[in-house]
Amino acid sequence: MTVRAGDSGSGERNLQIVQEYLRTIERNAPFDEVAAYFAPDVVQREFPNRLVPDGATRGLAELAEAAARGRNVVTSQRYEVKSAVASDDRVAIEARWVGVLAIPFGSIPAGGELTAHFGVFFELCDGLILSQHNYDCFDPW
Repeated sequence: MTVRAGDSGSGERNLQIVQEYLRTIERNAPFDEVAAYFAPDVVQREFPNRLVPDGATRGLAELAEAAARGRNVVTSQRYEVKSAVASDDRVAIEARWVGVLAIPFGSIPAGGELTAHFGVFFELCDGLILSQHNYDCFDPW
């Protein structure tokens, strides 16, 4: 994994926060633990992809709903961070995501893996995620 922090301290700390956030998701923590990383007025934008063809914009309530739906689809998930860049209040992550399916999905059976390549861009304020933009590219299923 390639990691670069572009300033003396805040970029590096914000990168650590984002990495902790991803690990919290990976360990299937309750949403209130995940939500602790978000500013109250967080906005997450998922750009159009194969699963969400029209894209989506979510605030905290919609993120909670999406997390609940996700728990019905995947039994576990992991992020393999390929590279990360941080500068001041901005963090960019390139990652491969792998979700183990709870239900059959397309040609993938329950217990199989759905994979995607993500570009995720974060803006943080006072140690909390203020915005998250996801560019998700799913492998064929």
